[in-house]
Amino acid sequence: MPSRSSARLAALTVAAVCSAASAVALTSPAQADGLRIHDVQGTTRISPYAGQKVTDVPGIVTGTRTYGSSRGFWIQDPTPDDNPATSEGVFVFTGSTPKVAVGDSVTVSGTVSEFVPGGASTGNQSVTEITKPTVITLSTGNPVPAPVVIDARAVPRHYAPTGDASANNSINGLTLQPEKYALDYYESIEGMNVRVGNVRVITATDPYAELWVTVKPHENETRRGGSLYASYDDQNTGRLQIQSLGATADFPVANVGDTLTGTTTGPLDYNQYGGYTLVASELGTLKSGGLQRETTKKQAHGELAVATYNVENLDPSDGTFAAHASAIVNNLQSPDIVSLEEIQDNNGATDDGTVAADVTVNKLIDAIVAAGGPRYDWRSIDPVNDQDGGEPGGNIRQVFLFNPQRVSFVDRAGGDSTTAVGVTKVHGKAQLTASPGRVAPADPAWTSSRKPLAGEFVFRGRTVFVIANHLNSKGGDQGLTAQYQPVVRSSETQRHAQATLVNAFVKDILDVQKNAEVIALGDMNDFDFSGTTEILQSGGALWSAIQSLPECERYTYDYQGNQQVLDQILISKEIRRNGDFQYDSVHINSEFHDQISDHDPQVLRFRP
Repeated sequence: MPSRSSARLAALTVAAVCSAASAVALTSPAQADGLRIHDVQGTTRISPYAGQKVTDVPGIVTGTRTYGSSRGFWIQDPTPDDNPATSEGVFVFTGSTPKVAVGDSVTVSGTVSEFVPGGASTGNQSVTEITKPTVITLSTGNPVPAPVVIDARAVPRHYAPTGDASANNSINGLTLQPEKYALDYYESIEGMNVRVGNVRVITATDPYAELWVTVKPHENETRRGGSLYASYDDQNTGRLQIQSLGATADFPVANVGDTLTGTTTGPLDYNQYGGYTLVASELGTLKSGGLQRETTKKQAHGELAVATYNVENLDPSDGTFAAHASAIVNNLQSPDIVSLEEIQDNNGATDDGTVAADVTVNKLIDAIVAAGGPRYDWRSIDPVNDQDGGEPGGNIRQVFLFNPQRVSFVDRAGGDSTTAVGVTKVHGKAQLTASPGRVAPADPAWTSSRKPLAGEFVFRGRTVFVIANHLNSKGGDQGLTAQYQPVVRSSETQRHAQATLVNAFVKDILDVQKNAEVIALGDMNDFDFSGTTEILQSGGALWSAIQSLPECERYTYDYQGNQQVLDQILISKEIRRNGDFQYDSVHINSEFHDQISDHDPQVLRFRP
């Protein structure tokens, strides 16, 4: 199957794996004889024999990996001990196609290593392995040890222990408590043959032939069959990634809400992209849940419809223009204003100094007309080349589309890529100094990140201020299965600074005109319960309207089995005070294997 893994690092000693975590001293003798797999695995995440040579460790081969850079095989002891904290399985890294078969009884001699998928800088946990192996086959055709059944009763409710404060909150040196914590439970069966049965898909099949299921069908269940990421303390312990040990051509092409019926069985691995993963030698049968893409309501004559839609690095070479146009016209019902995120310049990722995006935008507008929609007009500001982050050379930016038959844009000169837009008072009303304009573009908070685009619109004689955002991404944050618990969300620092600036700009408008109708929307790259959202809402300037939905419908994105909010539309007090608004998270992408973007668009309808 395809692999996203970087080249395998050299086998890491325990010191490299632990980083600042509790180091496990390497003891003499340098070679250990007569060990079983549970001795090698030990009762913590780090083998007590890491860095040492071991001799004649016995086991039955339960799976072979013959692709990618992590070639090797798993063995499992058919005679387990009575300690639930010690795994009975281990991966043997050969680096080339293994010469053993499932059912072989073998002994393995080699060096115990702790391999960190993606490298130690990721903060990932390590996989205990035997490397540089000498393998002796004793017999063939033996029964494979019965798989451990992973189900709702087996997986604890709590996600992870709190790490050792003296070791930067690493959990590596803590004794496993598999009956108390989900991460400890999964670690206690690392490398073993495991099984799940009749499990619901909660993240659709991706291009790498992976999907996510839940063994806890009622854990934060969303209305359409996913699992809601409800809080930092409720991370859905029943989530499990599924890959295939064999060819990927027959891998299930699943959407959220589908079911893998029957049994799915294979070794439990840990990888860079999602942590604990069942690498299936036997896959269940896919049963469709019949999930359909949603369509929102059409705005009434007196309603203004405002949407946000991340179109995922759209450039003229993409083949998705017709699909995006159909989504805007049919699923979103042609909103009056659409804030687009991730519009790339006219030659996409080619890094030649091009910053204009008129070809990209006009190609989308033409596709919308072809799909039966209105001919939108548009406004944007080209960024300084290579200064706004995103795909190198792509120069992504936010763009306003608006239907000139329904709403007008107030053009006011002076806005450019480096000049900050301000707020003035004219005839007792707030007015932008430039429209469109960018919010504090020179502030360090926007380094290598998209600057907000602000504009004035008029609908039925009423001015509406709209601020289009694409805040700093979560790149660099530690994964939920990291060795550091609680995980470090390093990207928040910049995002919080950005949210502070957006909040302050909205307050500037409201200080001049307290009843101004202001909308801040876009890809906020953070959850509705996050500190970022709290800052955006600070002082009552804004309120995230997705909170008007039932909790089971509050999601715009699906990542590693967690349905979550990244895209938001926040509204000022005047819009909320009227109470005459409707919010819709229109699920057309995030739950589907054939998505044209990884984000679901959001629509707000209200009467200014």
